[in-house]
Amino acid sequence: MNQELRHTIHFSIAEAIETLHTMKPLIQRMRELSKRLLQEGYDIYHMNISNGFGNNGHGEISGKMEMLIDILKKLISAGIQIKGLEEGLVDFPHIRSNGEEVYLCYKYGEDSINYWHRIDAGFAGRQPLSSI
Repeated sequence: MNQELRHTIHFSIAEAIETLHTMKPLIQRMRELSKRLLQEGYDIYHMNISNGFGNNGHGEISGKMEMLIDILKKLISAGIQIKGLEEGLVDFPHIRSNGEEVYLCYKYGEDSINYWHRIDAGFAGRQPLSSI
């Protein structure tokens, strides 16, 4: 398949699984912080600080928001695609043997990476890893 790749970092299945196990604590913390910040009224999806006043009404970013941003930076710099903060849904770019760029998909709570999907298919298009 001759196509332009969307990502510069790609994982073998083994690399993705190893990276996942290293990053699981960060993914868990991402979920916890996201849920807590949403409960406190923060717009975590836009990191919204409107008119110089955070959603907390104090003109500063919450320490929890700073921790969340730090976690997101670490995951992204490792090449992980974050698809759902609260769900702990992440993807690992992978190139199939036919040259197609796809995602190895993980949702927090699953024991490992058990699914993959085409880039444009999303979570609903997940297929068992055995079919890759």
